Amino acid sequence: MNRTPIPLLVFHWIFAIFMLAPLTMVVLVSFTDKGYISMPFDGASLRWYLAILDEPDFIAAFWRSVGLAAAAATLATILAVPAGMAIAWNRFAGREAMLGLLLSPLMVPHIVLGIALLRFLTQMGGASTMWGLTAAHTVIVLPYVLRLVVAAATGFDRSVAQAAQSLGASAWTVFRRIELPLIIPGVAGGWMIAFINSFDELTMSVFVASASTETLPVKMYHHIANTIDPLLASVSSVLILLTLILMLVLDRFYGLDRVLGGK
Repeated sequence: MNRTPIPLLVFHWIFAIFMLAPLTMVVLVSFTDKGYISMPFDGASLRWYLAILDEPDFIAAFWRSVGLAAAAATLATILAVPAGMAIAWNRFAGREAMLGLLLSPLMVPHIVLGIALLRFLTQMGGASTMWGLTAAHTVIVLPYVLRLVVAAATGFDRSVAQAAQSLGASAWTVFRRIELPLIIPGVAGGWMIAFINSFDELTMSVFVASASTETLPVKMYHHIANTIDPLLASVSSVLILLTLILMLVLDRFYGLDRVLGGK
């Protein structure tokens, strides 16, 4: 049995502490009973968690973000499934260029995308609207779904579908009964990753959203620009918990190693 080299093990621990320390501090601050950011040395309090219930704007922004993320993830999945299957199963001119174009939002800075989408949506009459914001988020999260769909479809044994077609099954029946069930783990995993990324999107949303379409990250950004209190720590802690639950579900049904490794 190979043992992990001690220097590498130390590096892993330092990296884990570096990543988890800020999250731990946020969670601890959320339990303070003070009116300012401080550690709860005098005892834990749920004051700032209860304060969330007294902020209807935060609650409305939360549900708006949930609906937006679900819509964007669903639209991205509808677009990514046929595109991913075509790219994974066919060789055609411009295949690599098409894949690179569809994955380009991963490489383009979101501030650039925000400015470009704001300009485009303004021309289309979709600026400051929910459908415009949904379209913008769909562009952002499409690559996450596409990457997992392509990975799942690449490992699919096409001989099964070909055998069904040779026995008289229609293309729709083959897709519904054979192809889709076999790639559904990748589709579901892609949807969850897209949902999380859409829900968390701030940079691009600042440009495209308005007061009536303000998402939770944008609301938090505007709040901290004017007020510094532990309220955002409690909101952030709730989001950390929800994200952890989603990641555990994703790991249970698909596997985080497959998501992060693109396997």
